[in-house]
Amino acid sequence: MRLMKAMVYHKSGSGDVLKLEEVEKPVPKDDEVLIKVRAASVNALDYHLLRHAFLRRIISTRSKIKIAGRDVAGEVEAVGRNVTQFKVGDKVFGACNGTFAEYACTRESALAIKPDNISFAEAASSPVAALTALQGLRDKGQIQPGEIPREKVLINGAAGGVGTFAVQIAKSFGAEVTGVCSTVNVEMVRSIGADTVIDYTREDFTSNGQHYDVIFDLVSNHSFSEHKRALTRNGIYIAAGMVGLHSMIGLLSRRIPELVLSPFVSQKFVNVLAKLNREDLASIAALMETGKVTPVIDKRYSLSEAGEAVLYLEEGHARGKVIIDLDQSAERAVS
Repeated sequence: MRLMKAMVYHKSGSGDVLKLEEVEKPVPKDDEVLIKVRAASVNALDYHLLRHAFLRRIISTRSKIKIAGRDVAGEVEAVGRNVTQFKVGDKVFGACNGTFAEYACTRESALAIKPDNISFAEAASSPVAALTALQGLRDKGQIQPGEIPREKVLINGAAGGVGTFAVQIAKSFGAEVTGVCSTVNVEMVRSIGADTVIDYTREDFTSNGQHYDVIFDLVSNHSFSEHKRALTRNGIYIAAGMVGLHSMIGLLSRRIPELVLSPFVSQKFVNVLAKLNREDLASIAALMETGKVTPVIDKRYSLSEAGEAVLYLEEGHARGKVIIDLDQSAERAVS
């Protein structure tokens, strides 16, 4: 039996329940690819899965060993006999269960080729976050590249992992982008392409008289009526990912009015959860390869420090993405 190191959890909690253990190295099934992990990244989904058993039952894994992590970038180590899209040695990125480990297995449809001019860390930062941004803006927000008239898009939470991708993707589609963030992140959000940046400590975007065609919300800190007030007559409000899940009562208090009242107003109120597919991963790869999207990386942690990385992200102050870097040359996180 061949072993590998992985960050394993045996009970609910946060990053503090993750422990570095030696476990059995996975073997790819006929339709799977085995990846030598070079980098992974931390998402809000990771700490939600650690904290909430009901989510783990929904997003189940066949493995009895619970390994954290979803985003991955690395090199193909082996392929199942039915795999046709990848070969040993290919550099890939995508998502699967258990990426906070030296090796991970996933189906070939969950991967795409990593562009040569993008690092493993940059590639690993993108799957969950960039797919959420792309699918939210394009599919739910109905924003298409090059459309005229120009859409006015507001990103609430523009400095976070999904937000930094959303700002850049919306700009690449030709939208007029307003980013909402804290004072310390104003210049960073402006530097990645936001036309206007609102410091939420000084200004409330729902009360400044401006109206937006799309509000892409990664924070969920305003009411239904406030969002309605900030939208154009036929505007679209998008709640992304699992915002509000820290408190189930808080989540329901915001979602119930939307469900009850949205059929009676001209605006749309929708939710988006990223759906993993190779075509959209390839679209993200193309945006990064051409420089239209550049991942914003806040901190890098080693594999054994993955618990600290989860705790840091859960504090809610990360600028862009937090990376688990398995490269031996990776710098350790700076406190």
